[in-house]
Amino acid sequence: MWQRHQFSLKVRSRGFHLVTDDILTALPDLYRIQTGLLHLQLMHTSASLTLNENADPDVRHDMELFASKLAPENLSGMRHTLEGPDDMPAHVLASLFGTELTVAIDNGRLLTGTWQGIWLGEHRQNGGARKITATLMGE
Repeated sequence: MWQRHQFSLKVRSRGFHLVTDDILTALPDLYRIQTGLLHLQLMHTSASLTLNENADPDVRHDMELFASKLAPENLSGMRHTLEGPDDMPAHVLASLFGTELTVAIDNGRLLTGTWQGIWLGEHRQNGGARKITATLMGE
């Protein structure tokens, strides 16, 4: 079975957000796959997807703190500034964290670790709704 779905995540503030449940809600046929893969592609260049801690929100806070130090706004010498001081750092973070994620499916469920969830990294102050293309493949 191969299926492709496109859906949008609601607007979120800058930071890292647990979106596993949003993704599962958008993919009602996932339960039909016994063995397979879910490939997620974020259709933006200033946000990211990653797999990380799903229980303690302090981890998401600390990741945003780290990201803001790694790619600060108003870095001297930056040229791509027409869309605001947060745009170029957002592109850097999207490239570092990645905009695609593949997760195994086993018996109709995502095969993640006990403390793993899918995060959206929103790297802009006002990024807007984020579109995802999801491809389900398996049997």
